[in-house]
Amino acid sequence: MPGGLGKHLRAAGTLAGIAAAAVLGGCSAASALNTLQPGTGLNETRGVPYGDDPRQVLDVYAPKTPRAGAPVVVFFYGGGWNSGDRALYAFVGRSLADEGFVAVIPDYRVYPQVRWPDFLRDSAKAVRWARDNARRIGGDPQRLFLAGHSAGAYNAVALAADKRWLAEAGMSKRDIRGVVGLAGPYDFLPVRTAELRTIFGPEAQRPDTQPINHIDGDEPPMLLMTGAGDRAVDPGNSLRMAAKLRAAGVEATAEVFPRLSHAAIVGAFSPPLRFLAPAFARTVAFIHARTAPEAGEPS
Repeated sequence: MPGGLGKHLRAAGTLAGIAAAAVLGGCSAASALNTLQPGTGLNETRGVPYGDDPRQVLDVYAPKTPRAGAPVVVFFYGGGWNSGDRALYAFVGRSLADEGFVAVIPDYRVYPQVRWPDFLRDSAKAVRWARDNARRIGGDPQRLFLAGHSAGAYNAVALAADKRWLAEAGMSKRDIRGVVGLAGPYDFLPVRTAELRTIFGPEAQRPDTQPINHIDGDEPPMLLMTGAGDRAVDPGNSLRMAAKLRAAGVEATAEVFPRLSHAAIVGAFSPPLRFLAPAFARTVAFIHARTAPEAGEPS
């Protein structure tokens, strides 16, 4: 191996190793991933309000040169419905924008400010903003996707399964082309912590909070990915949700990546960590497959 190339590869390997180790470190890890992917050549718009509350704001990541029919992907981050910051997920927005998509990453209200279902109402409002403003930010309102990680995957899948929240925002499931869930809890009863029992309300109400209990066959296609090494959310959530969707006649795929942890599956959206699992490649392929030009539709 030539010395220069070997040095470059060793440096890249060291950088990836640092990022991979850091992905378990929360905010510092996300900041490192954002630093490693500075977003050169993209348009980034921050702090756009979609509601009146200080938490009801979003960031937009888009290619500098928009392409006709660009899909719009609304990505919801995780945090146990009690924390989270859209700025930490710039690497997700930049990765999606690098593929020619328009990414929208909202904050949403969390506990203790709100409980279920208010964070779903916020999520639906953010989706409505994305649809209404899609052309202005360089995307196509007819090619609208939802995605999320962990609690954010719950939000995305809940909007697509339980018609109430999009309906309150003046939308329907038919407005969504597809959903990508990363390590999401969709069927997680019984609730095991005191905080989650408070967030999701009285025991008699909790079955109503589960996305798996709202499938009626008109959901958009879903890609539900998780890691076999996930110790935070049972990978069976994705398997059970996909199975119930398929039983209702909905296109749904579940994929479990060997040894992958709860945090690493979203970290794998960042270029230095894509060696961990093909979660990002699967997401891109899923979106492209559902936005290929249809008969009579301009490309």
